[in-house]
Amino acid sequence: MSAIRERTACRAVTALNRLSSLADLSEASVRLIQDLSDLSSIPAGVELGSEREAALRPRFVLGGWAARVRWLPDGRRQILNFILPGESIGVCERPSPLSLATMVSLTPMQFIDAVPVQRALNSTDPTFADLRDAIHMAASLDEAFLLSQVLRLGRQTAYERLCHLLLELRDRLSMCGLGEETHFPLPLTQETLADATGLSIVHINRVLQQLRREGLVAVHGGRARLLQPELLRTIADYRKPLVSAEAPLRPLF
Repeated sequence: MSAIRERTACRAVTALNRLSSLADLSEASVRLIQDLSDLSSIPAGVELGSEREAALRPRFVLGGWAARVRWLPDGRRQILNFILPGESIGVCERPSPLSLATMVSLTPMQFIDAVPVQRALNSTDPTFADLRDAIHMAASLDEAFLLSQVLRLGRQTAYERLCHLLLELRDRLSMCGLGEETHFPLPLTQETLADATGLSIVHINRVLQQLRREGLVAVHGGRARLLQPELLRTIADYRKPLVSAEAPLRPLF
């Protein structure tokens, strides 16, 4: 693992960090990711792809945040999940895939083309069996995160929802090397947090103030600090996803 993380010349280092946390990647798989080179970028507020349209060309997110969203006719927005650095867009095994939700960039974003990785996923070449395992694990994690979102929206209180979401974002960013146990980037407005938790902006503001008063969370300057992460875990009944008995996730901290 440490040898992989030391390869700083790799442009897709966030993706490499994430995939190598999900499976032991071979030198061939590491080299395939290291050799990715076609870069692109977009500003915030850009629609990346629309629901029911052809899925985007496969790519990894190098930097920036996006969201998968659904809009109601009256303009209300529900964020289904976030797309974070190191994660993929359009890398999947479905034939002629369509986008299941509209994707919108929340911040400026940078991408790297992942077509070579998609080819490896579609092949039966044993050279890349480990890479396919990592991508399958990533897909299972995405499903687990979506189930967590159902739990948050369906049964948790506003206080529990926000604690749970912050812990999940912390863990996801840690997988790609951008988060620590007690602090991580959080470039989200209160409106975005409200749309992700099914709450009003006023309610989100109140919960953030309560968490700050209680010495649990501090959000400032696009970063979040978890001052008592174990207590937050208890409050939110937060558990890291376990998606495979054969290949459990490596400890993050």
